[in-house]
Amino acid sequence: MSSHPFYALHTHGFVRCAAATPQVRTADVSFNAEAILADAHRAHEQAVDLVVFPELCLSAYAIDDLHLQAALLDAVEAAAGQLIEQSAGLRPLLLVGAPLRCQGRVYNCALAIKGGQLLGVVPKSFLPNYREFYEKRWFAHGRSRRGGRITVAGHDVPFGVDLIFAARTHRGFKVFVEICEDFWAPVPPSTYGALAGATILANLSASNITIGKADERHLLCRSQSARAAAAYVYSASGHGESTTDVAWDGQGMIYELGDLLVESERFTLTPSLCVADVDAERVLLDRMRMQTFADAAEAAGNPADTHRTVLFDHEPSGDVGLRRPLRRFPFVPDRPDRLDDDCYEAFNIQVDGLLRRFQATSGDSMVIGVSGGIDSTHALIVAAKVCDRLDLPRTTIRGYTMPGFGTSEGTKSNAWELMRALGITAEEIDIRPAARQMLADIDHPFARGEPVHDVTFENVQAGLRTDYLFRLAGHHRGFVIGTGDLSELALGWCTYGVGDQMSHYAVNAGVPKTLIQHLIRWATRTDLFDPQTDAVLEAILETEISPELVPADADGGMQSTQDIIGPFALNDFFLHHIVRFGHSPAKVAFLCWHAWRDAAAGRWPDTIPQAARVAYDLPTIAGWLEKFLVRFFETSQFKRSALPNGPKVSAGGALSPRGDWRAPSDAVAAVWVDNLRSSLPDL
Repeated sequence: MSSHPFYALHTHGFVRCAAATPQVRTADVSFNAEAILADAHRAHEQAVDLVVFPELCLSAYAIDDLHLQAALLDAVEAAAGQLIEQSAGLRPLLLVGAPLRCQGRVYNCALAIKGGQLLGVVPKSFLPNYREFYEKRWFAHGRSRRGGRITVAGHDVPFGVDLIFAARTHRGFKVFVEICEDFWAPVPPSTYGALAGATILANLSASNITIGKADERHLLCRSQSARAAAAYVYSASGHGESTTDVAWDGQGMIYELGDLLVESERFTLTPSLCVADVDAERVLLDRMRMQTFADAAEAAGNPADTHRTVLFDHEPSGDVGLRRPLRRFPFVPDRPDRLDDDCYEAFNIQVDGLLRRFQATSGDSMVIGVSGGIDSTHALIVAAKVCDRLDLPRTTIRGYTMPGFGTSEGTKSNAWELMRALGITAEEIDIRPAARQMLADIDHPFARGEPVHDVTFENVQAGLRTDYLFRLAGHHRGFVIGTGDLSELALGWCTYGVGDQMSHYAVNAGVPKTLIQHLIRWATRTDLFDPQTDAVLEAILETEISPELVPADADGGMQSTQDIIGPFALNDFFLHHIVRFGHSPAKVAFLCWHAWRDAAAGRWPDTIPQAARVAYDLPTIAGWLEKFLVRFFETSQFKRSALPNGPKVSAGGALSPRGDWRAPSDAVAAVWVDNLRSSLPDL
């Protein structure tokens, strides 16, 4: 445990939320109050900031006409007073369900309790009165209750459906409350709560369970969290409710922007507390990018002007870890039940993009440089599928392997094996004589026999390869397929102009290195090609990633790309969180450290080999992140500004100057580097 602010989740905009399913007894108010308080203490011990309890949990939900009994309502109010008093010293904001009287009516309510205070009370807007529900028999709806007040156990507080509960010290901790049926409505009240500024939507529910209803709840929670650009915390009644005519499963779940963070075990006999850290800052950043959200707020009459904000004090936590699923490979599909479909979709986005471009050019051939590395390999198998879909012979593809000064026999052999296996037109052009001539013409030391392998030495080779490809394309009425990927574009790891930055169509430009590796593995496991091709693809995946522009050293060691620019797994992580969400470097470092610090923790995509399942400590992450920031923001944008066309593949974003990323080519990285350095502990 560390006291440095970097390790605290609140520093980075998180709110620890919980969906609680306490033990209840039908109409046993004292027992229920003690059970709620017990869960509140459990949540406090886990540094939870917000706990959402089920609907009417203080009285129990399924008590029918007992809701209209004075003795029960008196007991509920007295128990509410005790809960308020006993919450003093507890960390979480508690949302507790209870039936309450106001102006001669009974309302199905949520009480917002924090640190010995009752902050406010929210009534249910929509009362179900169909199938097994008869709430209009007992309760008044709260849709018209705005701007009012209610007195509960001596506490006079705001009462209405227009309340947002907001922490003074955490701009992203803003909660709107709705109750069960409310989010089955065509326009849930939480839609307006979100448009009014709430980042966390809470639902106290007593939804009974029938076959398929759990899936329906997931659908609604996921949909509302995505549509309202918010987090959604849902808690349903569980064991202990009356089973006179219905049953209960105690389903709790937390969604964020359409992503499931956690769900509870259903049908458990013991109290349940499912906890996840909601990224409220991510919610706010997403809304900033989505102009439709602001337009919708305006179209709805600016709900921020019609909602009341109830402020409360909330102390930030220290180092309490991070409780949320973190993807080490955010660009890589990892839904086990949808893995094949997601990979199929990603691959065929590229196939369809290249197919359309080939049709539009009315050419005779596709020209591609085949190095034996994974990028050109992936572009080539995409092109092969384009030929298959168009019923063209694969010889339409003209593949050229162009060995240079650093080309190894292994990669050249793999290139030839792959071209033969795919049945394309294959040729070899040795670029070394032309490179020597150019190096001599510009008076480079290498031409005089000196072992100088600088950037000029490398770019001469990269430029010649691209020059040959363009001339070959002109000669054979074709166009050049670019092989460079999204990761390399982010880092500027490409030769500008007449180099691998340029092509007629950049089919890999929207696909990062980690996803390319994943898709090639997927191709070998789904009979996309024949066994001979699969064997070559597997061999290429096992080859060290290298530009092979510098001769091997005396020990035969190859030039390693990742030794120079950092592990692609880390760089792709940085890229996703900076481009997709606009997170600060400090937050990116925090997330990356939690995702990568323990190789044994969390779930790895099945396609990641054991040897690649490694861990990175914070100094390593911070070191490579700083290098990434300089490369991305300061030194590489001019290459992306002249990027050829290419398809966007991932919702994580792309770097096309006509699409996801528009930036000046002469910016400096000081703001981002300073943010990282000033936020880190002494490493």
